Amino acid sequence: MVRQAIALFFLAPLVGEYLLGNTPVTDVGSLFLFAPMYGGGALLIREVARRTGRDWAAIVPFAAAYALLEEGPIDMMLWNPAYGGFDLAAVYSETYVPALGTSVQLLQDVLTMHPVWSICVPIAIVEAFCRERTQPWLGKAGLPVVAVVFAAGSAALCAMQIASTGFVASAGQLGWAGAAVAGLVALGFWLGRRPVPRRDGVAPAPAVVGVAAFGATSLVWCREFLPDGVPQPAVAAGWCVLVAAAVALVFRWCRSAGWGAPHRLALAAGALVTYVWVGWFHARDMDIPRTTALLSTIGYAIAVAALLLAAFKRASAHRI
Repeated sequence: MVRQAIALFFLAPLVGEYLLGNTPVTDVGSLFLFAPMYGGGALLIREVARRTGRDWAAIVPFAAAYALLEEGPIDMMLWNPAYGGFDLAAVYSETYVPALGTSVQLLQDVLTMHPVWSICVPIAIVEAFCRERTQPWLGKAGLPVVAVVFAAGSAALCAMQIASTGFVASAGQLGWAGAAVAGLVALGFWLGRRPVPRRDGVAPAPAVVGVAAFGATSLVWCREFLPDGVPQPAVAAGWCVLVAAAVALVFRWCRSAGWGAPHRLALAAGALVTYVWVGWFHARDMDIPRTTALLSTIGYAIAVAALLLAAFKRASAHRI
């Protein structure tokens, strides 16, 4: 199972940073900077869930906790008004909440990007290659080693952010973020121990699940293309409706007869394909040279197609 652990360790940052377009493919060295946090976090989440006999009902809240931890105490993007050289204070001004020191829409972005793409999608894809998908991958020594790697990598990135920007969040901001992270972890442990009741009905074909996942995740990113003048509080409310509907639909499907490995992979595949087109636009926003962005997008699309074809072949054979 070491191969699966290594694959997840590197796939998480490849999806979360490179496929999204945050980091150009020419900056290969940064993969080893991001992997301890992204990959270490994904591995810890999966291992804790699997070792305690829990499934996706626990992994999803754990992933949300990771999102707040990364963009909160680690790199403090939630509160830094000039993070990454962008005027985030102006971009998110319409939904800013003074008591939190951040905006509702920025929180929504964080709670979309990292739980879905940085954590859940890589886990689902790598697990598709496993006959026993719930089996832990790390030994007794492996889990604490990964925990130390995650903590050290996260601390290093935090120190680099502070050194480069000089920004440090307030104690109150760090406090509410820490409380939210702890609450989400507790929620994951609680939800994960509750049996999921089955329902009458048959799950749709994996292709339908994949198309739905692609459509829903693409809609989330289509906010970038709305015309000026659209009230952002209304957009934020629309996000809540979309996410609630998507969660309810997936919960309904996964309780239906016939739901299995190909369906879980289809969910991840639909979301992963969304990042292919999103990455092209995001790379342009990050001032990555257009030729580099275009070639990267083409290369990523080919790599994603090959990865998903191999994963679906294995998932169809397992069907568990």
